[in-house]
Amino acid sequence: MHAATDPLAIVDHEGKERPAGKIQPYWNPYLAGIGLGLVLLASFVIMGRGLGASGAFSSLVATGVNAINPAHARANSFYVDYLGDGTSNPLMDWLVFEVIGVFAGGFISGALAGRLKATTEKGPHISPRGRLGYAFFGGALMGIGAKLARGCTSGQALTGGAMLNLGSWTFMLAVFAGAYAMAYFVRRQWQ
Repeated sequence: MHAATDPLAIVDHEGKERPAGKIQPYWNPYLAGIGLGLVLLASFVIMGRGLGASGAFSSLVATGVNAINPAHARANSFYVDYLGDGTSNPLMDWLVFEVIGVFAGGFISGALAGRLKATTEKGPHISPRGRLGYAFFGGALMGIGAKLARGCTSGQALTGGAMLNLGSWTFMLAVFAGAYAMAYFVRRQWQ
């Protein structure tokens, strides 16, 4: 592959340059990291707690199970933790609004940068269906891992890491080690 001569051009998997139109360049990752750190600080100052996402999905599942079978939901200690005493709606939890904000913010950012289009990012040696299969499988593993680790990567790495929690730092080192180890097996799909 060769680098694009136009910094906003897209080089496809065959090495052909395509004009990108009005697509904006990505943010500098260091500036984006500083911005994320400031959002985390604001979360602690304003809400009194850090960032995380898996709790929002747990609230959604608990609410769904409670709507279908309230007796089962009330008999399960996992669901009861999210349902509480029944006086408030678990979907009114701050994490639910955080996740809605993440989706809305991502959509708005994509629209402003000219990146809204239906596409499957993939390498030349894998079909869109195979790529989506890998993504679903990886997402399911991350979801299971988030429950076993008692928090998702945002909750563990950002919030726990900022609080210098040893378990959170161990979790993130394991995530990176696992990702690099797995990359050896799937990298040919992207080359």
